[in-house]
Amino acid sequence: SAMELPPSHHRANRAAALAAGYVCYRRGSPGRGLRLRTVRRAGRRDIDGVGPKYHLELVLEDIVDEDSTVNCTAEVLYHLGNKNIAPDVQFTIEGELKNTDEADNIFYSQIKSLEKELVAENIPDSHGHVSPEMEPIRLLAWVASGYVMWQNSTENTKFQFAQIKHVKQVKRSDEYLEFDYMILLHEMVSQEIIPWQMTVLWHPQHGVQVTQDSRQPKHASE
Repeated sequence: SAMELPPSHHRANRAAALAAGYVCYRRGSPGRGLRLRTVRRAGRRDIDGVGPKYHLELVLEDIVDEDSTVNCTAEVLYHLGNKNIAPDVQFTIEGELKNTDEADNIFYSQIKSLEKELVAENIPDSHGHVSPEMEPIRLLAWVASGYVMWQNSTENTKFQFAQIKHVKQVKRSDEYLEFDYMILLHEMVSQEIIPWQMTVLWHPQHGVQVTQDSRQPKHASE
């Protein structure tokens, strides 16, 4: 049986954070990161022998341009008792996302024209500042972290991207860009800050792929 949840309900918010991360992973780029602005409606029903399914109406905003918002409906199904299966997420975006082709292509050309592979750390810095040239690097990590959140979320977690501790570009012989990131994820329920390594491929025509990721021991980021 379906149950309406208040939009502020903690379970609704965990499912909404997961849905927003997943949408961002599927639709984001170095020119566009998305995040949850508000939950407009939420419902939950138990599917026998499978697990709880959430129905959500969300408003997402662009990280770089907070005035740019889209409505999104999403369904999140958590698999009961099986930690190894990522939740199923389906979504529909109403209206158009802002076109980022130009920003994406500029970033792609800039990285391709570097004489040496890019290396950077602590983005944002301790004051929350991100330099304009590092903004696409941060957005790419933000988008890729949506994949990590999706793969590792349960009904009892709520992940949030905190910081890039370290990033280095990996040389490739094909047209893709590859970056090796060490990021920090904030798990809001336990209040843990978790270092996470992820290898990210990106090409303007093919979107973001996380080819490898692994949770790191606490001290890894120090």
